[in-house]
Amino acid sequence: MAEVEEQGRKLSEESTDESEEEDTEEEPKLKYERLTNGVTEILQKDAASCMTVHDKFLALGTHFGKVYLLDIQGNVTQKFEISSVKINQISLDESGDHVGICSEDGKVQVFGLYTREGFHENFDCPIKVVALHPQFSKSNNKQFVTGGNKLLLYERNWLNRWKTSVLHEGEGNITNVKWTANLIAWANNVGVKIYDICSKQRITNVLRDNASLRPDMYPCSLCWKDNTTLIIGWGSSVKICVVKERDPTQMRDLPSRYVEIVSAFETEFFISGLAPLADQLVTLYYVKENSEHVEEEFRTRPRLDIIQPLAEGCEEISSDALTVRNFQENQCRDYRLEHSEGESLFYIVSPKDIVVAKERDQDDHIDWLLEKKKYEEALMAAEISFKNIKRHDVQKIGMAFINHLVERGDYDAAARKCQKVLGKNMDLWENEVYRFKTIGQLKAISQYLPRGDLRLRPAIYEMILHEFLKTDYEGFATLIREWPGELYNNMAIVQAVNEHLKKDPTNSMLLTTLAELYTYDQRYDRALEIYLKLRHKDVYQLIHKHNLFSSIKDKIVLLMDFDKEKAVDMLLDNEDKISMDKVVEELKDRSELLHVYLHKLFKRDHHKGQKYHERQISLYAEFDRPNLLPFLRESMHCPLEKALEICQQRHFVEETVFLLSRMGNCRRALQMIMEELADVDKAIEFAKEQDDRELWEDLISYSIDKPPFITGLLNNIGTHVDPILLIHRIKEGMEIPNLRDSLVKILQDYNLQILLREGCKKILVADSLSLLQRMHRTQKRGVRVDEENICESCHTPILPSDTAQAFGVVVFHCRHMFHKECLPSPGNLPGIQYCNICSAKRRGPGSGILEMKK
Repeated sequence: MAEVEEQGRKLSEESTDESEEEDTEEEPKLKYERLTNGVTEILQKDAASCMTVHDKFLALGTHFGKVYLLDIQGNVTQKFEISSVKINQISLDESGDHVGICSEDGKVQVFGLYTREGFHENFDCPIKVVALHPQFSKSNNKQFVTGGNKLLLYERNWLNRWKTSVLHEGEGNITNVKWTANLIAWANNVGVKIYDICSKQRITNVLRDNASLRPDMYPCSLCWKDNTTLIIGWGSSVKICVVKERDPTQMRDLPSRYVEIVSAFETEFFISGLAPLADQLVTLYYVKENSEHVEEEFRTRPRLDIIQPLAEGCEEISSDALTVRNFQENQCRDYRLEHSEGESLFYIVSPKDIVVAKERDQDDHIDWLLEKKKYEEALMAAEISFKNIKRHDVQKIGMAFINHLVERGDYDAAARKCQKVLGKNMDLWENEVYRFKTIGQLKAISQYLPRGDLRLRPAIYEMILHEFLKTDYEGFATLIREWPGELYNNMAIVQAVNEHLKKDPTNSMLLTTLAELYTYDQRYDRALEIYLKLRHKDVYQLIHKHNLFSSIKDKIVLLMDFDKEKAVDMLLDNEDKISMDKVVEELKDRSELLHVYLHKLFKRDHHKGQKYHERQISLYAEFDRPNLLPFLRESMHCPLEKALEICQQRHFVEETVFLLSRMGNCRRALQMIMEELADVDKAIEFAKEQDDRELWEDLISYSIDKPPFITGLLNNIGTHVDPILLIHRIKEGMEIPNLRDSLVKILQDYNLQILLREGCKKILVADSLSLLQRMHRTQKRGVRVDEENICESCHTPILPSDTAQAFGVVVFHCRHMFHKECLPSPGNLPGIQYCNICSAKRRGPGSGILEMKK
């Protein structure tokens, strides 16, 4: 493969125009290789005169009258001795089963490659061209054309004889012919014609532009891009013609089709061949010795260009100068360009050399990127087309990229690429690690080493850890945290850390890392000891994760000293592992810590620590008075006498007032509020809570000689006590602050009460009336009486069997029914009758029966 690539570089050397030298980064569009094997041997003894290309094979004609069938590698598969002089043209049908051959001595042969049956004829003039109908093998009349001094159409009739028709003559030799579908295009000394085989009409005549050029030296190149588009190259002129259908209304005596030239332009050099490439053209140029813009070194070498046709001109896409054998001796007529439609292969045929040009594929694109040291793009391209790569190994490209980055000194980028490029190849990984060690860049690759299911040998990871331990404690700690402990020999690293700690025993980072190493090795007690010594925040996580509660029973004070809140939460969450009594016992000499524990315990459950409630009173009083009163309110197990004693000793008035009121001594509590706190609002609020008339009397008695207290009472007791009682007891002449405002407020409160009462009365009356009206409407409704109803007294059907007789029925609103004669007399109220059953229920058991008996 390296030989082929080198050969391609020699075949295709860019022209040395100044403009091309400036754009050295332009990627070539085509690549080249020489057709070798059997072709090399043939052209050493003979010279190529023509060639045609099929998807399956190649057919090569020589100057010594031989035709060779070749595979695509140039190996000879068949050989035909046709003539002793030059083969001018070889034509194949689409199936590749039949071949047409013509030679300089006038011989024409058309035969099946597998049958050898067909047409064999010798003419008295050289036959320059032959073309088979594309569907020759499939058609019944077997058509083909030959061209010498005239263009002849041959077709086999029903008697299996060949019929000849002259399609054109009188304008010199036919130099080229191309057949597609039902259209035949040919060129003579005057121009190019197109013939429609179906309508048997010639539909155009495209004249050649430069009549001064000899047709035999600068022959016309023809190429069908598709069944209606013909490309004509002659001299330095290119024309693209499209065959179109004529409007039926404009036909008259004109052919049914016509040709429109959609693009025409001039080229710099002389055209030796044309071939389509999508919407572009591949053009083979002959470069004369006296051509301008060409340096001496490259003159007469043929060029293969890709051009983009435009409406008024063309654009050059790429241009390659080819070094074919004996190019100095060749003329324009010695070159031919043949192409394979299936694979975009282009064959540059010269007498002593055949060069194959093909579109560059993804492999070639990657090669070019690597050559230009565009490794990032090459690697990306390789990854995108990984499934289709045949010659390129993504890993190989990636290694080249890594080497380039290392050479450039970009070690971090090189290490980062290792992760993607080396993948699961552990051998390559280890090689790269040792290379980074050699250049002193182990730190750069450390963070990218494999650490999942696929791992390197432990010695690799240990080597990197030792490197960090020597120079970078922080980096060492980071790796220990990030790397699983199974990657390396934990004991060896622990030993190394201990050696460093001998020199620096208080280094917190080394100590923390050592604790993590002990944790990986399941020596949790050692890790816990270090964490507690350092007061490290991860100590609680370590205890929880590894269930180390048995190890901390004697370290509760240490944990509480480090972080009281976290320690208490942990202890309470794991009460089944460390009992409440154990914690209290450990904290008995640390009252403040004990208070924190018991306080949180009480918040979680008011009853769980009830045996410690008495002790908590003193703890709250000493360390947390704001929570003492809430504790006294919420605790159901607190000894009130003990609490009262402590509060009185510490002169906690609010707490004492609460305890007195809870113990039933409300008058003493009110007295303390008035005397100790001197807060009338609180006193009034206390009286309201107790709702005791005697307390109000005490409050009034205490306040009657204190004008500010009287103002407070006047403003607040209106809804609980009659204000007149207070007003009557005020001494005449006493100055009371804001008395007028207080009296106004009392009157306003009184008026408000009156309004509320009247409003309530109106609502009550309206509701009563509404309900009465509803009851009246309900009682006015009819009651259905039928055969199923019975008398509640005699228990017989309420309706007689003979309704024609007169009968009486009484139906009450309660839906009880009686025969009129079954009801007792109305009694003392004539005209008013009551339901005996319902009235008996109101009077009591047995009264209904007695009533019935009456």
